[in-house]
Amino acid sequence: MRLCINIDHVATIREARGGIEPDPVIAATICELAGADGIVCHLREDRRHIKDRDVYLLKEVVKTKLDLEMALTDEMVKIACELKPDMVTIVPEKREELTTEGGLDISSVEEKLAEEIDRLKENSIKVSIFIEPEPRFVDKSLEVGADMIEIHTGKYSNIREYKDRVIELEKIRQTAKIAKELGLGVNAGHGLNYLNVLPIANMEDIDELSIGHSIISHAIFTGLDSAVREMLTIIRRVRP
Repeated sequence: MRLCINIDHVATIREARGGIEPDPVIAATICELAGADGIVCHLREDRRHIKDRDVYLLKEVVKTKLDLEMALTDEMVKIACELKPDMVTIVPEKREELTTEGGLDISSVEEKLAEEIDRLKENSIKVSIFIEPEPRFVDKSLEVGADMIEIHTGKYSNIREYKDRVIELEKIRQTAKIAKELGLGVNAGHGLNYLNVLPIANMEDIDELSIGHSIISHAIFTGLDSAVREMLTIIRRVRP
């Protein structure tokens, strides 16, 4: 099981004071040294946390894998093609949201999505689409040319009722299974933390987890190196 660390909230803390620290680029290096398999950052249209400076420096210093989360806009596709990260994850984006609230509605942008995925892949960039755990979105992801999907685990993470959580876990499991059968890579993320991650990590069809907020939050108390290593211990308890 691979673990990629989203460093957006390191930048969020920096922007709270408008200064230069903490630096998300330094955070990325610490995460890699602690054993992370990749670094994730979301360059938003409003640049609320990650800045252009950050992504270009990350491209230079990240030694594992750089995953650029981005909205499907001409500006972001242009930046991605110039930057050439190892992969991009296409997500929906709204200015008023605190964080990404759900998967991409592929049907509403299908033609543009297919065109831009072709453009990204021409630049040797792998493409993932952030989707809700529903088989129809897997089929659509394959049709538009994605290399992989990232399953939105936010609803699972927020559910409190046991029976509802079991139902949501099964939806995630089935979506991952179908995607792997169709030859897509399968990632998962959003809202995962040290207490709820194990059922997701144990799903054999999920290749990689993307986790940010809980690790950065825990790092305030334990240090970033320890926070990353603790999460790795949990997710690799059953699946090395």
